[in-house]
Amino acid sequence: MVRFEASAGLGLKPQHFADALAARAEGLWFEVHAENYMVDGGPRLAWLAALAERRPISLHGVGLSLAGVEPLDDAHLDRLATLCDRTAPALVSEHLAWSRAGGRYFPDLLPFPRTAEALAVVSAHVDRLQNRLKRQVLIENPALYAPLAGHRWEEPEFLSRLVSATGCGLLLDLNNVIVSAANLGFSPLPYVEALPLEAVGEIHLAGHARDPNPDSRLLIDDHGAPIDEAVWVLFAQTLTRTGPRPTLIERDNNLPPFAELMAERGRAQGLLNACRTEAPLV
Repeated sequence: MVRFEASAGLGLKPQHFADALAARAEGLWFEVHAENYMVDGGPRLAWLAALAERRPISLHGVGLSLAGVEPLDDAHLDRLATLCDRTAPALVSEHLAWSRAGGRYFPDLLPFPRTAEALAVVSAHVDRLQNRLKRQVLIENPALYAPLAGHRWEEPEFLSRLVSATGCGLLLDLNNVIVSAANLGFSPLPYVEALPLEAVGEIHLAGHARDPNPDSRLLIDDHGAPIDEAVWVLFAQTLTRTGPRPTLIERDNNLPPFAELMAERGRAQGLLNACRTEAPLV
């Protein structure tokens, strides 16, 4: 495994493999969606292996359905474990959501009531995942779009209890915080401050879209635009509380040239560098 630092990285897309291999920026690392590489061979897996020899790699899962009531998919777990063995990732992460029920997979990361029963289910699934991979996994806070009845705990409290129960870490997606705060009507910074910030092992920065309906205030987590200024502000505020953390520029749609992503990466790296001389608040 290539040495990993609390620096800024990029989400890697096949269109940018050549640029990624040629990049010379100090501290640069890359994250991929694990499911795109959970195969037995082929050019994409070979490219990832070549990059992993030069740069730290993070695997970001989207399909385990950790909050689903059904047991985790054994075949999925095995393929993920094999990919970890092949690439020796510096970080592995998954989402606090569900996407599978009754033998059907849904192309969404779906919410759930944060109850004691849900905590038990998610904790058991995270335990199984970490035991199978023999490593800590980071769990990402979701983007939410509408109120859901039945919660026992606010999300930061639920995540705190999950960390305590399983020893997992957190992937703090600040774009998701901004999106959820706008859609549900809460303040972003108090949400961040209520989290167990010592457990944050990675931060995500991304852009979002606004509902085209002029009467709507809904924000959509589409990863299809430059990072919003509100996310940059929250990032700077968060770093004063956490100190430097590995930080990803996440872009999945409307993919720009590699140089544009590197420019955003440079801004994030600048903020990480600036906070290294300041003691965090936690």
